[in-house]
Amino acid sequence: MTIRNLEYAVDPKSVAVIGASIRDGAVGKVVMDNILGGGFSGKVFPVNPKYDEVAGLRCYPDASSLPQAPDLGVIVTPPQTVPGIISQLGEKGTRAAVVITAGLTRENGLRQAMLDAARPHLFRIIGPNTLGLMLPPAKLNAGFSHMAPSEGNIALLSQSGAIATSLIDWAAENNLGFSHVVSLGDMADVDVGDWLDMLAGDPRTGTIIMYLETIPEPRKFMSAARAAARIKPVIAIKSGRHEAAAKAAATHTGALSGADRVVEAALRRAGILRVKGLAELFDAAEITARFAPLGRSRVGVVTNGGGAGVLSVDQLADCGSELAGLSTQTIERLNGVLPPTWSHANPVDIIGDASPERYRDAVAAVAADDGVDAVLVLTCPTGLASPTDAARAVADLTTNGRIQGKPILTCWLGEHTARKARAILQDAGVASFATPADASSAVSYLSDWSRAQRALTRVPAARQQHENGARETVVEIFSDVARERRRMLTEPEAKAVIAAYGIPVPTTIVASTPDEVEAAAAKIINEGSKVVVKLLSKAISHKSDVGGVVLNLETPSGARDAAAGIEQRVRDKEPDADIHGYAVQPMIVRKGAQELILGVSGDPIFGPVLLFGSGGVSVEVVDDTAIALPPIDDVLAGDLIDSTRIGRLLAGYRDRKPADRARIIDALVGLSRMIVDFPCLVAADINPLLADADGVVALDARIEIDPDKVEIEGPNPAIAIRPYPAGWSSEIATAGRGFEIRPIEPADIRFYPDFLARISADDIRLRFLAPRRHFSDEMLKRLTQLDYDRDIAFVALDEESEELAGVGRLSFEPDKARAEFGLLVRTDLQGHGLGWALLERLISFARSEGTRVVEGAILDENEKMLAMSREAGFSIERHPSEKGVSLARLVLD
Repeated sequence: MTIRNLEYAVDPKSVAVIGASIRDGAVGKVVMDNILGGGFSGKVFPVNPKYDEVAGLRCYPDASSLPQAPDLGVIVTPPQTVPGIISQLGEKGTRAAVVITAGLTRENGLRQAMLDAARPHLFRIIGPNTLGLMLPPAKLNAGFSHMAPSEGNIALLSQSGAIATSLIDWAAENNLGFSHVVSLGDMADVDVGDWLDMLAGDPRTGTIIMYLETIPEPRKFMSAARAAARIKPVIAIKSGRHEAAAKAAATHTGALSGADRVVEAALRRAGILRVKGLAELFDAAEITARFAPLGRSRVGVVTNGGGAGVLSVDQLADCGSELAGLSTQTIERLNGVLPPTWSHANPVDIIGDASPERYRDAVAAVAADDGVDAVLVLTCPTGLASPTDAARAVADLTTNGRIQGKPILTCWLGEHTARKARAILQDAGVASFATPADASSAVSYLSDWSRAQRALTRVPAARQQHENGARETVVEIFSDVARERRRMLTEPEAKAVIAAYGIPVPTTIVASTPDEVEAAAAKIINEGSKVVVKLLSKAISHKSDVGGVVLNLETPSGARDAAAGIEQRVRDKEPDADIHGYAVQPMIVRKGAQELILGVSGDPIFGPVLLFGSGGVSVEVVDDTAIALPPIDDVLAGDLIDSTRIGRLLAGYRDRKPADRARIIDALVGLSRMIVDFPCLVAADINPLLADADGVVALDARIEIDPDKVEIEGPNPAIAIRPYPAGWSSEIATAGRGFEIRPIEPADIRFYPDFLARISADDIRLRFLAPRRHFSDEMLKRLTQLDYDRDIAFVALDEESEELAGVGRLSFEPDKARAEFGLLVRTDLQGHGLGWALLERLISFARSEGTRVVEGAILDENEKMLAMSREAGFSIERHPSEKGVSLARLVLD
């Protein structure tokens, strides 16, 4: 249900406390005291059959006896009573409750009984086992925290009540306030994804911070997080960073895809900035609220103490920021205002006796350098100069915490002498931190946030990722394997599968006996290559573990002897193992090629994940790998490569030419497509994949499938990010020409400038309900880069001119019960049925998603759109809140 009825919890006008008490130490008394003491202006109803009065208010024996349906219930009664109370509240008309009570578990059946009681009323449950819900703007403290949070624009979502209270306490000491403090508890109903949906559109919330221990409903979480992170900063701590990696499965990838690596990839793909500690959570919230993301973080450092500068440089490097290289002009400018003993480099050490004027001149010079993205100013206390005077000099240079438009961050070291200086900076809106490490980390938050945002706003190169030409070949192979009730494919089968998805493989000849190996080897050797002989076994997965691979064979007889030796070694180690035969292949020798691994494994939370990194037999030991969530495109594949150490080697060094990056990307995107196409795919290893300037080739491949899922068609429902809805493409003929109607792709952004230029100003006004002359790049990205779980747009492309002719769009509510539609057809193509074709496609898609109502806001003067809507079966009524606007409404079967 996502946010359905959750509005009653975030903006209640009345609250009932079921389990209210007058007994000291009782949770019911603490909750009542907190609500009444916090200044909540709405009605408060205590409920407890033991009392006639609680805190001076009439106390009711049960929820049924309440004089009205409260907007929000707060339940602090024994666990066995909760399902009945939920039922009573639902029948009364209440639609949301905070269940503070613990002990409602799956094992004792009370959790399910509570949910069953809520279901008939679409009743929303926060908790159980929660600290409570605190809404500072409403002065509502509906929980048992030791103190009420101050009002501000930060929303806190915490899966730990203890962490929530600690953060409330910490924030109070640092003058930070909240719009919401939500203790999520056991999340039996309302979970973190629901809250992200609710907070994304909340005008009182500027930043969302989260403490997460687990992530339920991963697809909903990813969709909600991506939607929220497009609008405002979303920052998270995810605990368990150093838990043991996922248990080794039948592939190397299973051993390498540790849960935290997957969480890291998921948060990055969702546009979320991840931090490690509680203090960093607020630092990141503050810094992202002050400044926009930094595409690069080249930092200019000004300090009066060399040691502080060195510490900052270390931390900047640890966090992935860059120390800016100062231009010749900047060095000359600094020479003119600093003593000869200054450092003549970045960090700019202006010496311990630095006057306010020296600070002013040095900071201004560094900030003016085009190669500097942010300025970091450090001051160590000395007996030679006043730190407060230095702070005033720096503050006077700034406007809204910026200097020449660039972020400025400061650290005045010390306590007694620095306290007043920090206050001066903070009063001027300048970000101030206690240590060089804190200040340096804060810079990295801006660049990390930028990287996270780029994952949401990709403009990949045009490619038809949704074509499924390879699927039929692979279905046949998987079906043959499934009929034998096998899970592991043989090497030739696995290589045939990856070859179908565009990953090059060497020629393979399958031989049943050593004599057949000799004949196959003779054929390959005659073509000018040495040979490799490999074991083929449907039971043995890692061939090298049993001596099942022999390389560099120069003669046919040597190949026969190698096959016989493999058989003997297998019999010695695993007497009952099945030997299906041997794979004979040319020996691929590519001097200077890098050995890579590409893999697929399953994460218990986020489903299938993609792995890339340094390959070969030492893959686990080297452990240079990175994880991505499918589906990926060219740009995300490039990011995956760049996040590994071997990615730098692939770019070339010394006499090594760069590897063919495009072919590596093709291999990654091909493997991603395979994940999307086949729900039966359990795991895969391509190791090694040789890569050099001449391309790539997979020397070995292993694939595991679930035989029971082979008949299930894609797209894979287990992936956390919904893939491109490829099945919704078709061709139509209208206006005397042919058009392709298909879901929008990120690369379609290239069509928009010409498309918008060919639409009249009046048509733009009718579509967007207001005049609009300019469409920013950011807006065009948002129009073309969609989360297909939330929005869909269909483009109509002229097949002859390859121009954009029209767009139809649906924006769904989070539970998809309702969607809003919009249409825009090029002015010169209107009146030929293109709008009708797009509208019909939108309605069909909405119906397929289970949407019940499609609505559209239409200006009263837009008579053509109103007439079209009526003819399509929409009812037309006055818009409830917008003058001069009608609401077209279609109820779907």
